[in-house]
Amino acid sequence: MLDPRVLEAMDPWLRGEYGNPSSRSHQHGWRAEEAVEQARTQVADLVGAQSSEIVFTAGTTESNNMVLKGLGGGIVTTAIEHKSIIAPCAWIGMNSGRRIAFAGVDRTGTVDPGHLAALVDSNVGLVSVMMANNEVGSIQPVGKIVRMLAGGALVHSDLAQAISKIPIDLGALGIHFASFSAHKMYGPKGIGALYVRDDIAHLLTPLVHGGGQERGFRSGTLNVPAIVGFGKACEIAKAELAVEPARVAGLRDRLEGLLLVTIPRMVVHGGTNRLSGNLNFSIPCRDINAFMAFAADGVSLSLGSACMSNSGKSHVLEAMGVDDDEARRSVRIGVGRFNTEEEITKAADIVVGALDKANNGG
Repeated sequence: MLDPRVLEAMDPWLRGEYGNPSSRSHQHGWRAEEAVEQARTQVADLVGAQSSEIVFTAGTTESNNMVLKGLGGGIVTTAIEHKSIIAPCAWIGMNSGRRIAFAGVDRTGTVDPGHLAALVDSNVGLVSVMMANNEVGSIQPVGKIVRMLAGGALVHSDLAQAISKIPIDLGALGIHFASFSAHKMYGPKGIGALYVRDDIAHLLTPLVHGGGQERGFRSGTLNVPAIVGFGKACEIAKAELAVEPARVAGLRDRLEGLLLVTIPRMVVHGGTNRLSGNLNFSIPCRDINAFMAFAADGVSLSLGSACMSNSGKSHVLEAMGVDDDEARRSVRIGVGRFNTEEEITKAADIVVGALDKANNGG
């Protein structure tokens, strides 16, 4: 959901302030440009970047495509990336002849840095590894991968799930590109950013040409209200990063514990090193669609990823070695900033009740 504090920051730019930050001949444009640059600094401060390294986009999907399609050479990535990495890789492989290689993961959904590094040769221009998985929440050893590839391929990371949930210092981490979105951290939808490290910015070819906005990387009139909201969301996340993930993890663990006690054959995916609010589990259910329907009135559950293919099969769980039957009985629930202890208890009761109905014909 949108944090009320974010909406409050956006409100003036949705109403009276309607200047275009590219219009530098009048005060309306000047104020809009100042607001955009303040937001750029707020975003950069959250991820340990320089403000000059932040390029505003429509979201992580666009940012991912900008990097993958804007560089040359082969690409090495992992088998559990988001569709906004896997689909462009497939397109690039078919249309350019560039080599695409996928590193596998273990049962927890974690990539082996050594295995991935072994796939990188002199023809590989980019390695792309998400910081944290969107389905099972597993946190990847990106820092170790960067160190193993020192002096080799450029490194990109999809931070969509990780941002605001784990500390990120892109300057210290040493990666070259990173993608993330505002709506994953209680900001508005349709706004995101691409981190482009200053010293390698000249290597990236823009996908969109026009007025030359965003250092020429992403032409088009800037969405000032959304950018302001993005900046505010980052400011809030930075202030609350020391306490929020631990509180959310406590709620998630309580929900997981309540379910495990009452659903003995429940299997939790993603291991222990996963995002604080993520809970992905398989249940002993005869009719998973009936279960979802029974649960829908009281709790929001997902089958796999929001971007999962129409096959209903999770490529993430498949890559982890989860068998098809168990994978199809897998559901995901997210715990976040505005959830309470009472809601966790209620959610557990709803899940258990829905499972009972689905297994006993309603």
